[in-house]
Amino acid sequence: MSESPRPSPVVSGLTAATTTGRKSPRPPVSAWRFSQTLLSRDWRAGELRLLLVALAVAVAAISTVGFFIDRLGTALSQEATQLLGGDLVINADNPVPPAWRDEAVRRGLATATSITFPSMALTPVNPARPDELPASQLASIKATTGDYPLRGELTVSKPGGGEEAVRHGPKPGFVWADRMLLQSLGLAVGDSIALGDATLKVERLVLVEPDRSTSFINFAPRVMMSVDDLPATRLIQPGSRVTYRMLTAGSPSAVAGFQTWLSGRLGQGQRLETLETGRPDMRMTLDRSRQFLSLVSLLSALIAAVAIGLGARRFAERHLDGFAVLKSLGASQSLLLRSLLLEMLWIALAGAAVGAAVGWAAHWGLVLLAGGMLPVTLPPASIWPAFQAAGAGIVLVLGFAAVPILRLAGVPPLRVLRRDLGPPAASVWIVMVAAVLAFGLLLIWYSGDRRIALFAGAGFLGGALVFGAVTLLAVRLVSPLRHWVRSGPATAALRVALANWSRRRMTSVIQTAALAVGLMALMLLTVTRNDLLDSWRAASPADAPNRFVLNLQPDQRAAFEEMVRAEGLRDVELYPMIRGRLIAVNGRTVSLEDYPDERARRLVDREFNLSYGDRMPSHNQPDAGRWINPGALEVSAEGGIMRTLGLKLGDRLRFDVAGSTVEVALVGSRKLAWDSLKVNFFMIASPAALQDKPQSLITSMHLPAEKAELQQRLVERMPNLTVLDTTAILRQVQTMIDQVASAVQFLFLFALAAGVVVLYAALASSRDERVREAGLMRALGASRRQLTQAQVLELALSGLLAGILAAAGALVTGWLLASQVFEFAYRPAWWLLPAGALIGALFSAGAGWWSLRGVVAAPPMATLRGA
Repeated sequence: MSESPRPSPVVSGLTAATTTGRKSPRPPVSAWRFSQTLLSRDWRAGELRLLLVALAVAVAAISTVGFFIDRLGTALSQEATQLLGGDLVINADNPVPPAWRDEAVRRGLATATSITFPSMALTPVNPARPDELPASQLASIKATTGDYPLRGELTVSKPGGGEEAVRHGPKPGFVWADRMLLQSLGLAVGDSIALGDATLKVERLVLVEPDRSTSFINFAPRVMMSVDDLPATRLIQPGSRVTYRMLTAGSPSAVAGFQTWLSGRLGQGQRLETLETGRPDMRMTLDRSRQFLSLVSLLSALIAAVAIGLGARRFAERHLDGFAVLKSLGASQSLLLRSLLLEMLWIALAGAAVGAAVGWAAHWGLVLLAGGMLPVTLPPASIWPAFQAAGAGIVLVLGFAAVPILRLAGVPPLRVLRRDLGPPAASVWIVMVAAVLAFGLLLIWYSGDRRIALFAGAGFLGGALVFGAVTLLAVRLVSPLRHWVRSGPATAALRVALANWSRRRMTSVIQTAALAVGLMALMLLTVTRNDLLDSWRAASPADAPNRFVLNLQPDQRAAFEEMVRAEGLRDVELYPMIRGRLIAVNGRTVSLEDYPDERARRLVDREFNLSYGDRMPSHNQPDAGRWINPGALEVSAEGGIMRTLGLKLGDRLRFDVAGSTVEVALVGSRKLAWDSLKVNFFMIASPAALQDKPQSLITSMHLPAEKAELQQRLVERMPNLTVLDTTAILRQVQTMIDQVASAVQFLFLFALAAGVVVLYAALASSRDERVREAGLMRALGASRRQLTQAQVLELALSGLLAGILAAAGALVTGWLLASQVFEFAYRPAWWLLPAGALIGALFSAGAGWWSLRGVVAAPPMATLRGA
């Protein structure tokens, strides 16, 4: 039975525009006007609705995620500025020039000052006992202006008990102090404390300080005072080790302009601090936050690419007859090519505009849902995500729809008489290159991280190739099975399903592979939501170390370990720490002039904190080279410091350690887990190199609140100890992780809903062919029940295979992202394999039944005529 040619709606009314009469030849047809005619006729005929809806839904998914990520990313960045106390901080060894402050004020920026230095805090002299020596404790003095901090808040004790957040420093005549300092001195709130020549009253306890650095070397309990009281103390003298910080805050454009103005004026001992340069622990946490959110946006773009590609394929197949008629009426191939390109551009712009508008509206629902759980005030979104979404729509249409649609221009006119003829077969490599280039552009653009783009792109490209190959092999293996199925009414549906699946070989391969890629994106979102976030939490758990213990002497080790064990604390590992200055690299003396980078100059201008050990710390990961040989003179370095100092594997480093020289070979590099809040060293040497050098011990441990008194007992028994409380830092890291986890949860729900809609539209790409087959089989005597069962079984078979492939691909890609991008241990969710098979089969069968439910109920002749 053959079907007569059915001209496309674009043919009607265009004969005069594409032919030439003998008496009155017409001017050449404009591709611009012709594309508008094609667009208008296709829209009225309903030919563009599937493609346009798929594109609009895809762009809406991308733009909704984009708007939310834009707002959340800005909010997280603003939240993170609390860790500096401002948006931009000038850190200097000498007072900041007044002209710089004037310039900041002129640009509309708020400014504040802090001055930090170590000094002794003492109890005031008792007039009744003038010969009694006052108690003393090394303290970290911080003098601030009243408007400190500009970002974030200080948490201090309330006079009547409890705590409160304030955005100002102490008033003149008063100080705020760490609880540990007062305990060491035997003082309480309300007592007086002596700082140099001044005696000030302790007004409050300082509990949380937003910009307190995680640098714990030479760290001491904090005393905060007003800068107005600083001259009276006479503590700052020539040669004092003082850090001057000028904090600025304001609009992003004003801060960026001021930073640019400063960049050429910084001198020796002056540097700019941002979150990226000042806080490596929080920088890693914030970077991972952005990576997680970018990954969600990236996977939404991938689902869009699958839908657009299959939608374009369906569009092209439905226009073959119409373009064959146009070619037979004299339309040139170049005219059709230009017109089709312009029509795709109009489709892309229309879909992008509708999708961006829907995305803008939908993201408010996401904000409302997330608003009750996210402890971050989301600022207004910028217009940039809308332009990104529109650009993504154009890239998706051009990359995934161009090749199948532009093939229409090459359809031979003879197809009007011979339906078996089609356009010239497009090279598989051309289709693949166009798709890879388009999606690669989106990967780099949307992910904002080349490593995410590389590994996610490689995972999905490799997955698509493997999915296609495995599906083709499965089709060939399943094809003979239909001959083994017994004949009869009970098995008729299964025989038809197997026959259809193997007969439509390429359609089955394309549909199954495309469905697998889409499901893989959704399952990878599941992996992202659950396993990657759980792995991140495992890297920074709630019981991560919240105390650092410094200056423990080797002869105190046994007593310390005994006290810790008595409190039930386990896995408290002590590390040796040796101070050493880098003096030569490969025999060449180190000079500050050799390092133009300010951070490199600071590193070589001070002593390193070295350690040694026969095994790599468990929270470090190998980066390059190998681990040190305990019996050789070797060293392993952190990868970042190697890049900063221009070091490479094989270099020989010479250190001055307490007056003696140690030369070691650099044999490997490591990645440090800053957000683990465990002890990290830039340089770890072999025991043979450093174990006989003067050293102290350092450790980190988690001290529960109910055992906090252990800290005071340790200091009382070993007064030389310095204990750093990092509870506030741990709280900040955990809060940020929880914020991102909540955001990913909500983004996952939206991306899942959008993905189901887009994949349903993609599955409908083979609907026309199935409609014709259903009508033919109804005419040959197949019952509605048999036809429905056959269609459901065939689609369930495709979905089953697609689900298994998608789950395997999601597990592999999740492992790549965890190990190579997010840099933590990955625990695969093996339950995805059976769940993926079940979900794929049910989804595919359900979508197929839904799309064909009207076909099997219609009379066979009506179905054939409608086809």
